[in-house]
Amino acid sequence: MTDYTTVSIPKDLADRVDETIEGTSFSSTSDLVRFLLRSIVIQNQQKGELTEAEFSEIADQLEDLGYLD
Repeated sequence: MTDYTTVSIPKDLADRVDETIEGTSFSSTSDLVRFLLRSIVIQNQQKGELTEAEFSEIADQLEDLGYLD
């Protein structure tokens, strides 16, 4: 069985995510966040260590998508 933890995000961001996932295969904000984090982690595990520049690029991309303020 998988254990879970809670991650808090601002309500306005959660509302934006809810609007963004309408009509997609994601059924909740949690589904999307799990997908994004899993994708980032898997991508960087395959490449090795995540550099500061790569982290900044990922953060910039997420900010451009409206997931980070």
